[in-house]
Amino acid sequence: MSIDIPVTAAVRYLRENNVTFVPHLYKYVEKGGTSESARQLGVPEHAVVKTLVFETSDKNALIVLMHGDKEVSTKNLARHLGVKSVEPVTPDKASKLTGYLVGGTSPFGTRTKLQVFVEKTIFELDRILINGGKRGFLVEIVPEVLRSIDAREVEVGI
Repeated sequence: MSIDIPVTAAVRYLRENNVTFVPHLYKYVEKGGTSESARQLGVPEHAVVKTLVFETSDKNALIVLMHGDKEVSTKNLARHLGVKSVEPVTPDKASKLTGYLVGGTSPFGTRTKLQVFVEKTIFELDRILINGGKRGFLVEIVPEVLRSIDAREVEVGI
């Protein structure tokens, strides 16, 4: 049985780059976050990776990929980047930069090419579920795929 999956910019990116992925659809719950998608899909929240958009004090936007059960230490991230501060962008700004709605942000196929940083321990997992570019839609991939978007490792999870 094949399921109809949304053809998002992220799905197009994965297909164009011959990335094998398993689509996972779930019922999107406003403010449900990774705990909700993990619960519905029966996977550990640690394996669900969230895509977060931040901006540095010198107005450079970037993406941080973080385990669903962890937060980003903006202090450590700023220190790592050598900037004064790092703040999450507004949902509006995140949508303008990525082309995705908040809750459906994928690091693949973003409207603007943003530098991507990945929590180092994500690469220790066999498989991860990450947003496929639409609310209620995750794609299961091997973490190594993140290297195709020049993702850099950081240790900023708390």
